[in-house]
Amino acid sequence: MKDLTPRKSELDPIEIASRDEIEALQLERLKWSLRHAYENVPMYRQRFDQKGVHPDDLKSLKDLSKFPFTVKTDLRDNYPFGLFAVPREQIVRLHASSGTTGKPTVVGYTKRDIDTWADLIARSLRASGTRPGDIVHNAYGYGLFTGGLGAHYGIERLGATAVPVSGGQTPRQVTLIQDFQPHTIMVTPSYMLNILEEFHHQGLDPRECSLQVGVFGAEPWTNAMRHEVEQAFDMHAVDIYGLSEIMGPGVANECVETKDGLHIWEDHFYPEIINPETGEPVEDGEIGELVFTTLTKEGLPMIRYRTRDLTRLLPGTARSMRRMEKITGRSDDMIILRGVNVFPTQIEEQVLATGGLANHFQIELFRAGRMDAMRVHVECTPDATDEASKTAAARMLTKRIKDIVGVSTEIDIKDPGEVERSQGKAKRVVDNRPKE
Repeated sequence: MKDLTPRKSELDPIEIASRDEIEALQLERLKWSLRHAYENVPMYRQRFDQKGVHPDDLKSLKDLSKFPFTVKTDLRDNYPFGLFAVPREQIVRLHASSGTTGKPTVVGYTKRDIDTWADLIARSLRASGTRPGDIVHNAYGYGLFTGGLGAHYGIERLGATAVPVSGGQTPRQVTLIQDFQPHTIMVTPSYMLNILEEFHHQGLDPRECSLQVGVFGAEPWTNAMRHEVEQAFDMHAVDIYGLSEIMGPGVANECVETKDGLHIWEDHFYPEIINPETGEPVEDGEIGELVFTTLTKEGLPMIRYRTRDLTRLLPGTARSMRRMEKITGRSDDMIILRGVNVFPTQIEEQVLATGGLANHFQIELFRAGRMDAMRVHVECTPDATDEASKTAAARMLTKRIKDIVGVSTEIDIKDPGEVERSQGKAKRVVDNRPKE
C-alpha cells in the first residue's frame, strides 16, 4: 500500500491547533448553539426551563453537563419540522430515516449547513488519503439516507471526481471500478464484501484494481475486517463516522497514516461520553455512550444528543482533535442473551478468526422452550464445503464464542452464497422471538 499521508500544508489549521485553541473555539461556539436552540426551538426552551438552566449558565465546557439530553424519540415526537431553529423556507434540503420502526426522523439543513457538511466530508476524504483530482466511487445509497448525497458534495468540494453509483447492481459496480479506475471507494463495509465476492466471481484479482483507499461507514466493523479487506485489495481501509441527527457522515474520520481511531472534528461537534445507565459524564478513556452537541448547525441544532453508540474518547495523535475508538456496538442494538451483553461485532470477530468460514453471517434470535437462544448462520469458504470441514469449523466457532463472548450458540454453516446479502447496510440480527 502506498504512503498517502497528507502534508501539513494541506490541512485546515484547526486540525493541528493547540488544545487551548480548540477548546476556546468550542466554548465560543457552544454558547452560540445553546442560545440558538433556546431562542428558536420551543422544545429546548421548555426543557431548559424545566431543568432550571439557561444558556448564560455555560461558563466552561464542563457546564454542558447541566443541560438536558436530546434523544431520537424527540425527533419523532416533533415530526416533521418541530425542531427546526430557522423558518422552514430557509431549509434547503431534507433527509429522513426510513421510518421502519415508527415515524421517520427528519433532519433539515440550511445552505450554510450544507457548506459545512461538504467541507467536513472533504476534510475526512483528505484524512483518508484522497486528493483533488482523484476519482471517488461513491457506493453509499442516494436519496433520503444522508450517506450518498453527503459524500457526493464532499467529494466535489475536495476537487475530486464523483462517480454517483449508489448501492446495488454489484456486477455493474465491479465493471465501473475496472473501467473508471477510481482511487477511492466510499461504501458500507458489508457491501464491500459483496464487491470483493463479485471480483472473484468474475475471475478478477482485486489486488490488481485501481483502488487505494476504502472509506467505510454507516455500520460497525472490526479491525479483523479491515485487515481482510486491505489484504484482499492491497489498499487502505479507514473508518468514517456520522449520524443524520448530528449531520450525516463526516462527524469523525480515521487518518490514513495512523488508523488508530476516528478523529472527531471538534470545531463543529462537542463530544461527551456518559454512563448509559446513569447519564453521568465519565472521564476520557472510559467506555460509555457517545453524546454530541452541535456547535455550528443552524437548521437543526442538537444539544447533548444521545447517539446510543458505545465507545471511548482518546487523545489526538495525527490531529490535535480527540479520537473516538471504533464503535463496539450500540446500546439499543445490544443483544442481552441470558444476562450476557452481546454485540454483532463480537460475533464477527470470532467468525473472521475461524478457519474455513467466509465473512458473510447473520445472527438469529429465537425462543427455545422458555429461554432465549441464538443461532449464527455463516458460510463456509469454497475450499471447505465438505461435511468434515463444516463440522470442524462449527465446533471451533461454537467454542470461540463461548470462551470469548461468554454465550452458548448454535452454528448453522451454509454453502457459499446462501447467507442473505445486503445492498447497503447489513441486517446482522434477525429477531424471531415471539412478541410479548
